[in-house]
Amino acid sequence: MEVKVLEEKNNPLLQRREVQFSVSHNLGTPSRQEIKDKLAAYLNSKPELVIIERMKSEFGKRETRGYAKIYESMDRLKNVETEHIIQRNEKKPEKKEGEAASAGAAASEKKA
Repeated sequence: MEVKVLEEKNNPLLQRREVQFSVSHNLGTPSRQEIKDKLAAYLNSKPELVIIERMKSEFGKRETRGYAKIYESMDRLKNVETEHIIQRNEKKPEKKEGEAASAGAAASEKKA
């Protein structure tokens, strides 16, 4: 997976950098968390301060384009971003194979 920054703007009013990026990948589309980690490393930031607003993969291409915002502090991030965008970008706990199967079984039992 290779990350390229297509455009980077500094937004001093909102204390953040705004980045248009492109990710080349071989297998399926990488997760939001993988891209956040790569962008943070590439732009010398912490992954928790990176918000990926959107990502889009075109059919038949091995490329994903997106828009991300890198904040200077966690307080500023929480003051500016909406709650659903923050939740979408939170690190989710990784499930083991046994937990994923049991979670699916529990969900189907609730529906019945």
